[in-house]
Amino acid sequence: DVLDPERLIQCPYNKHHRIRACRFPYHLVKCRKSYPEVAKELATCPFNARHLVPQADLSNHITKCNDKGLIEQVNQSSDFQREQLNAVSTWQAPPCDEDWET
Repeated sequence: DVLDPERLIQCPYNKHHRIRACRFPYHLVKCRKSYPEVAKELATCPFNARHLVPQADLSNHITKCNDKGLIEQVNQSSDFQREQLNAVSTWQAPPCDEDWET
């Protein structure tokens, strides 16, 4: 199950590291420091920072990334909300009978 926080994920810096999904982001930061030469060769997916792929494979990964669809859905939702906010309102304030000077 992709959402299981206990599932094991293979570290992109060291293939012998298998980390629980819930700890994976912390592990990536630590391992990046431990393996700077490997880190130079990897690129981060723009849709999911947990996806580290060889730089040469990044464009291929971007076209196939499962998280790309999620980001596009969020963007479409944001566009719709923005359109709703920018729509011209037909509401008018009711006339005011109060005279603050008196």
